[in-house]
Amino acid sequence: MPVRVVRLGSARSKDEGLRIGTVRRPPRGVPKAKFASENWYDVWLPELSPSEATVKLGQKAQTDADWKAFARRYEKEMAAPTASRVLELLAALSRDANFALGCYCEDEARCHRSILRRLLNERGAKLL
Repeated sequence: MPVRVVRLGSARSKDEGLRIGTVRRPPRGVPKAKFASENWYDVWLPELSPSEATVKLGQKAQTDADWKAFARRYEKEMAAPTASRVLELLAALSRDANFALGCYCEDEARCHRSILRRLLNERGAKLL
């Protein structure tokens, strides 16, 4: 029963389970009542999103070096006690429950969710 890492707003996979939004802000122009029905997310978990300053750093990343600077900064944020405990919890839940984590970014390779995928894997999460 693995965790999926998805783009929020995309069609849900069969047996995806609960969709968790790891984003700083809710989707623009979408009423809260439609977040789940329009495939954005069922539960909002901004604790796993990059800080506003780190988001800006990632959005400005043009080179691999810029992206690595973003990744280091985000990894440092995820090493903080609260974020680290949430990652441990999600890794443990992935062994018994279907759920998905996501962000709005089109390209996972240049999105914090690629780093989340790695951090969950390092904690023994069952990933799809």
